[in-house]
Amino acid sequence: MIEAEFSRHLLEWYDANRRELPWRKTPEPYAVWVSEIMAQQTQIDRVVGYYDRWMKRFPDVNSLACAHEEDVLKHWEGLGYYSRARNMLKAAIVIVQGHGGEFPTDYADIRGLPGIGEYTAGAITSIAFGQPEPAVDANVLRVFARLLNMEESVRGAKGRSRVEKQVRTLIPTDRAGDFNQAIMELGALVCIKNPDCEQCPVLVYCKSYGAGTVLQRPVLPAPKKIMRINMATGVLVHEGRLLIQKRKADDVWPGLWEFPGGGIEDGETPEQAIIREYMEEVELAIDPVEKIITIVYNYTRYHVTMHCFLCRFAEEPSEPVFNEAAEGGFMLPAELESYAFPAGQRRLVEFMKNDRSFDALFSDV
Repeated sequence: MIEAEFSRHLLEWYDANRRELPWRKTPEPYAVWVSEIMAQQTQIDRVVGYYDRWMKRFPDVNSLACAHEEDVLKHWEGLGYYSRARNMLKAAIVIVQGHGGEFPTDYADIRGLPGIGEYTAGAITSIAFGQPEPAVDANVLRVFARLLNMEESVRGAKGRSRVEKQVRTLIPTDRAGDFNQAIMELGALVCIKNPDCEQCPVLVYCKSYGAGTVLQRPVLPAPKKIMRINMATGVLVHEGRLLIQKRKADDVWPGLWEFPGGGIEDGETPEQAIIREYMEEVELAIDPVEKIITIVYNYTRYHVTMHCFLCRFAEEPSEPVFNEAAEGGFMLPAELESYAFPAGQRRLVEFMKNDRSFDALFSDV
């Protein structure tokens, strides 16, 4: 077990070194919740700008609960993992309808809200309400895997449970929220992948440092295999408007908008793929007349290469039939700013906006 003085040394370091982040100025539950959900799978430096924009548009639970999903997704655009934003909207509605618009203070009630797991519930109850609940994220797991020189994986149930029990023995009742944030801060600033051990305020307690195993901790499971996807998408232009469609609720990236397209099948060229996809998805015969750009991006365990084409009707223009989408239509280029797109598709929109060859199309944007 780590000595009780550990908490004092850690908090002294935190008081002197913590970053000034907007949600730390007024740690009320809504602000803590928004920041913690945004910070999942995202670097804190990126979160700040999104957080400020979100709070201007949705300053409290009630304003979020009254929002349209389209608006919520648009303000989340670029953060990825869009289910987080949809769950926040659902949770806000639950808070308004089930808790009178007041954020619940009980851990079990908070844990029961859509999209809130053990870590987020612990962060909210400790930071906003001062309750001594652990908040164990990836940073905390890494710190304690090294402090305890853990040979088991911290990603497994046994390893995580061990860390949570250790945190619970150390968390001070008078500064629970600061303690949890201090551990996370230590993991973010000092006890990183390649740690700066000499700057660690609790180095004396670190068993892996003494054993010379710091770089072998934490023990992680084997990485998942990267899946490579080769796809084509087409920007159909007709009378100064672009065709976009909204993904279905049970699809990947539900509720987001896109230009029609899909995977390139064996033996197909990207041009052949986009012609086929347009016929299958929207029942339109098109010609890919010009390659716009090839965009390469990653999400979760997928590596995507997206071939993007400027398209026109191959025959008499007709109305699209949205077989694979919830809805869609031809939009003015300026209207695209009102819709949330997946990262790769948003990069395509931004490329066209900034490329001189599209000046005429985007002249009013």
